[in-house]
Amino acid sequence: MAAQKIRWGILSTANIGMQKVTPAIMASPSSEVVAIASRDAAKARAAADTLGIAKSYGTYEELFADPDIDAVYNPLPNHLHVPMTLAAARAGKHVLCEKPIALSSGEAEQLRDIPDNIVFMEAFMVRFHPQWHRIREIIRSGELGEIRSINAVFTYHNVDPGNVRNQADIGGGGIMDIGCYPITAARYFFEGEPERVVSLVERDPDFGTDRLASVLADFGGGRQLSFTCSTQATPHQRVQIFGTKAKAELIIPFNAPPNERTAITIDIGAPFDGSLARREILPACDQYTEQAEAFAQAVLGGTPLPYGVEDAIKSMRVIDAIFESEKSGGWISVKR
Repeated sequence: MAAQKIRWGILSTANIGMQKVTPAIMASPSSEVVAIASRDAAKARAAADTLGIAKSYGTYEELFADPDIDAVYNPLPNHLHVPMTLAAARAGKHVLCEKPIALSSGEAEQLRDIPDNIVFMEAFMVRFHPQWHRIREIIRSGELGEIRSINAVFTYHNVDPGNVRNQADIGGGGIMDIGCYPITAARYFFEGEPERVVSLVERDPDFGTDRLASVLADFGGGRQLSFTCSTQATPHQRVQIFGTKAKAELIIPFNAPPNERTAITIDIGAPFDGSLARREILPACDQYTEQAEAFAQAVLGGTPLPYGVEDAIKSMRVIDAIFESEKSGGWISVKR
């Protein structure tokens, strides 16, 4: 392992990796990207040249076998998250894998076979952004009172049949792609797990994917999450947290721009138009870089990660229950 740096290998030339995550990893003080792999060697070489990466491979297995790689970032389509993560871990590589971690909680449970000396995390970068830390700090301070309800919306419009998000057989659809973020938000801010869920889901007649879903989750103790996600609606995102004393809101909760400041508001509801709400401005931050640095430090023996295999399994169990509710039309208990 390079002195005080971990050496990364990137799986695939997926857009999220090329445009956001890989450049962000390269900006991490404790990280160095040394290789990229694709099933198309020419694409891998072109991507490596574009990003200034020294090595490229035409198979994932070649990357796993490279002794100069300490960690792997896996942004492959959802159906390849578990098998490629396990393959990398068994080759001795630490793994940061994109969300959702699996196609089901049962598949996610296979990740318990990851060796104990391997650092693993599901890549919910939002949990490393200062705006999320600040909101949780405010909640813990009691300023909002008792937290009763979290309301979230996450939507975009994509009808490209070639896009992996619109391919049901490999884990496409809105709940898997973006519905997992409101679930993560509620688990993060409530600091707990939902007991049961009920969902209303509408599917694209051609793709078979969920293109519009609304979900209600019962976190117990009078605490509720309600969210809507859609892959065929006007782009929008918000998270509102309602307490007995005040409401907190993250203006851009999920895709916070890396080079711009972000804002959160605290509102006591007087007046109703929010004109007297307190507005806090957080400094610009690339949440992908923060995530990479936290991961690298965990690998280097610094602060352990608060999220691992069991956290990823819990998230998938909520998604499982949402799909079960779609079929049954009623409440479904979340597996413990």
